[in-house]
Amino acid sequence: MKERLSAFKRVLNVAYRECGILLTNHIYIFCMVVFPVAIIFFFTDMMQDGQPTEMPVGVVDLDNTSTTRALTRRLDAFQTSRVVGKYASVDDARQAIQRNQIYAFIYFPDGMTDNLLSGRQPKISFFYSSTSITAGALLYRDLKTISTLGSAAVGQATLTAKGFTPEQVKTFLQPITVDLHPINNPWINYNVYLSSMLIPGILMLFIFLITPYSIGTELKFKTNTELMKMADNDILVALTGKMIPQTIIHLIVFYGYMAYVYGHLGFPYHCSTWVLALVGFISVVASQAFGVFAFGLMPSLRMSMSICSLWGVLSFTTSGFTFPVFAMDGPIQSLSYLFPLRHYYMVYQMCIFNGYPLQEAWLYFAFLALFIMLPLLVMRNLRRAMIEYVYIP
Repeated sequence: MKERLSAFKRVLNVAYRECGILLTNHIYIFCMVVFPVAIIFFFTDMMQDGQPTEMPVGVVDLDNTSTTRALTRRLDAFQTSRVVGKYASVDDARQAIQRNQIYAFIYFPDGMTDNLLSGRQPKISFFYSSTSITAGALLYRDLKTISTLGSAAVGQATLTAKGFTPEQVKTFLQPITVDLHPINNPWINYNVYLSSMLIPGILMLFIFLITPYSIGTELKFKTNTELMKMADNDILVALTGKMIPQTIIHLIVFYGYMAYVYGHLGFPYHCSTWVLALVGFISVVASQAFGVFAFGLMPSLRMSMSICSLWGVLSFTTSGFTFPVFAMDGPIQSLSYLFPLRHYYMVYQMCIFNGYPLQEAWLYFAFLALFIMLPLLVMRNLRRAMIEYVYIP
């Protein structure tokens, strides 16, 4: 019992020492609080409208009839499109796309209306840039809709002249009606899709980096001897004391993010508050554990931070929230299990976004628990590094 109390007291002493380091070193304040909070507000504010609106498009109207002008006005009336210019030729419009003045343009050829009225199937062309995937996909939808409206208008006038009722006309022009119901995000809000993963991924990246930095600077500034002396050369006591203050700060920021997006912004979630708390806690601790493991694997401030930064950046690719993992090559699918963000994403979409019970995501919780245990594999190497190694710039 006395040994336990002594170990607990040493942990508190190391934690108290770490609090002093956090308060005096501005890098910790900026990387653990200022930058993460700024990123949370930056991304959620940047996409607060849910979808990009009023994206610039152009028109090449060589026909210049009332029909093409009406189609141009309808294109401009769409929420996501705004006609900002009319061009004399396709080449001029193409150059406008290359200069990033417009994202897309539609081309009405000469004689289009006459061919349309006479049933000769004129060709309406539209061009869009997929440099921005979101802009390209949304404008493709608008341009395709406009391209079909011309023939629909002529068909409606013809059928009405023949005496068909409006319901009959509607059946001929649109025999199948699509009843679309997007699950859990009926607004098609890109803020919900992207911020729910981009922000946690960046927060975990900061945790990846600050954890090996805090350990490596002990060697850099030659304070490792003092640390180990306070911990009685017990590396577990030293690491626990160093990580506790950082864990508390990371959890405050992570829970603050959750309260802001799910409480204030109203992002959809279908789970209890304690599930959110559990997911946030295990994600933060798993990220810290990976940072400790990276430093123990390679006890160098520069190399361990390089490993963590590489791992954090690759996490965005292998997590599956932008491109599905099952569509990747087999080796990449296997490697995706080595990234904590991948398991956070799976737990998020199963338990938070879709409301499945926790036991449905037990595999991904188990992987996050394995990440938490990774430092145990390098404890001996960490102890030797903190006692014997000399910092090499």
